[in-house]
Formats: sequence, C-alpha cells, structure tokens
Amino acid sequence: MAKRSVVLLGLTSAVALLVWATDSQGQRRERDRFSSTRPTISALPQSVSAPPDNPLTADKIALGKLLFWDPILSGNRDVACATCHHPRDGYAENRDISIGVNGTGLGRTRRFESPNSIPFVKRNSQTMVNVGFNGINQAGEYSPADAPMFWDMRVKSLETQALEPIKSFEEMRGDTYPEDKALETVVARLNAIPEYRALFSKAFGGENAVNVTNLGKALASFGRSLVSNNSSFDRYMRGDRTAMTAAQLEGMERFERVGCTECHNGPMLSDYKVHVLGVPDNGTLPRTDRGMADMPEAFRTASFEGTPYGFRTASLRNLRNTSPYMHSGRFSTLMGVLDFYDDLPENPNVRRRDVDPLARRLDDPDDAADAIIAFLDALNDDSFDKTIPSLVPSGLTPGGRIQ
Repeated sequence: MAKRSVVLLGLTSAVALLVWATDSQGQRRERDRFSSTRPTISALPQSVSAPPDNPLTADKIALGKLLFWDPILSGNRDVACATCHHPRDGYAENRDISIGVNGTGLGRTRRFESPNSIPFVKRNSQTMVNVGFNGINQAGEYSPADAPMFWDMRVKSLETQALEPIKSFEEMRGDTYPEDKALETVVARLNAIPEYRALFSKAFGGENAVNVTNLGKALASFGRSLVSNNSSFDRYMRGDRTAMTAAQLEGMERFERVGCTECHNGPMLSDYKVHVLGVPDNGTLPRTDRGMADMPEAFRTASFEGTPYGFRTASLRNLRNTSPYMHSGRFSTLMGVLDFYDDLPENPNVRRRDVDPLARRLDDPDDAADAIIAFLDALNDDSFDKTIPSLVPSGLTPGGRIQ
C-alpha cells in the first residue's frame, strides 16, 4: 500500500480542511471521496458563548458550582448534580446507567439502599465538560439558547436542562413531593438559607433573586465554565505541527477515510442529529429504550416525529475519562464500540434496513481500530476544573451520599 501523507490545505478559526495526498489511482479516488465537500473536524473555540440574557460572570459560576454540589436540590437531600457528574470521572459517571435517589456510593460502586422502590435512571450519564459548546456546527457557529440537550434532544439550552433532573423521580426528586411542586419546593429551601439569599442577590441583583429562572441560570453558568479545549488535536489544528503523534495522525486519516466524520464532525465531533444505530439495550432496564420515540408527553409538540431507537450523536471528546459508552452504557471500551460498528445492529428490535444509511456505509472501522483509538486519545484534555467544595451552604455533604 502506498504511503499516505497529510497535506494541510488551509486553517480558519473554525474549520481546518484536510486532504490526503496519494500517488496511486485507487488512493486518488479515496482522496476525492473525502474532498473539501465532506464533513470536517476542527479545533474548539478558545472561549464559550452564553445566551444574551445570561452572560457569564464569576459570581454566577461560583454560585452554580455550590448548587451543583449541594444535595438540597434533591427530594431526600441525598443526591446532587455532582453525584452522577463527578470530576473524577470527567463529569460523567463510571457506570452504565445511573442510580440517583436512594443510592449510596460513587460511579461503578454506587448501589441502591434497601428497601428500594426507585428505578435506575434510564440512560448513561453524559459528561458536562464542554457541554457549553453543544450544537456547534462545522463553521463554529452555535446558539446557546437553542443548544440541544439529552440523548433524545428533548430540551434546548443549559438553562432548561439544568432544571429537569430536579423534577425527575429517579434522578433527584424521589417521592418527597410531586413533580409539579419540585422546583418551587427547592427554591423555598434555598430561600430559607441566608447564605444562598446573599449569593443569589450578588449574582443576579435584587431582593427576590432566589427563583426558578435564576436557579437554572446559575447551574448553566457553572456548566459553561467546564471547558477543555486544549487537547493535542486542538493544538494541532491551530497550527502546532508537533502536537499529535504519527500514530494519532494516521488514526485521524483513517477516522475520515472509513466515514466516521459523516456524523462525528465539527469542533465537538458531533453533528447534533438523531441517528438509528441499533445499540443493544441495557439489560438492567425492565423494557426496551426506543429513544426519541419514548420522549415524555410533556416534551412532544404538534410537529414532533419520534424516531424509534433514534439517539443524538455523542461528542467524542474526553472519551478516556467518560466510559462506559453509548446511551445504554453497554460498551466499556472503545474497542467494543468499534466492534459494534462492524456488526450493527445489535438490538433485536432494530432491523438492518432501519439503521441510518450513514452508519451502514461505514468502511469497516474495526479494521483500523488501533489507529482510530490513537486518534481519539488526541481528543482528551483533562485541564477542566476538578476542585470540590469543602462545604455547601445547606450544611449537607457535598455530592450527596457518594461515600
């Protein structure tokens, strides 16, 4: 096989276009297949944007961090946002699907207390790192107010997403109060704590600053502060030709050649679209997970068309810290994921013809697994904030019952 070499054609602030020069007729056709009209991958922006009505400030971020770690947001005061999004695990969770209410322990060691009537959380906990870039396209453009959230994209914006787990029965609410009373109950708890009243007033102004809207804004502000945009790949795409190894460069070429960039493109290596792959269900759950087709009624609209077994393309950044993978958490290694792409679908409820055509056209990613995994390693950057508050204003244990 003739040796491939990388030719950097151009680099803009948002998109770097790569063409792979070859000297054989067959490889020239391969190069043409991945021309500049194909999806591209690029470095993350140097800073994250926020909605006009919630500009980032140090006070909001500091408040949001305390709220993120404070179990007072949960019904039984035993679960915090950090319970399932811990910095030790890249702000994801080192287990397949989460245990929220009535759980003890962290990550893989977390278990339900006995007796228990709380179900598992339905899907794998996604990382909060770089979530402020959700929705970014190949040109580096995105709207924070319209950013897609969750595996089924049922809500938009971090401000909205941050409030949903507080209302969720299995994640944080439990049976302490009904769903329609969850947010007002939590706000009343926060209002009863003088330190929180002072912190909300400092961050948002006014005497009645502790409210549902500002709760979502504070949590979203902390989420946007969790940025890791200086990986080897980012530095390479910004012009540092020494940032990536030869193995990683070979893996990047193969990543594009086999067709991975059809869905994993742009700065976050996600097209933020819904695709049907036929990922196997998690056997812990009592029934199959049909993805968008199972979207709760409250999030459906007149134009809603739920795609059976359709899930949003996940970002490929920081995979070293965020296993296991896929919405069901069924794959503990990246090799397992690449093996799956050779054999999809693995869900008996999904027929081969129902699998997204983009996935069906993949050119044997498992055949280049080692090289692709080397490239994925270049997407890791663990420089995000890992500090944990020693105290939270409620006086509860930061992170909830995670010991």
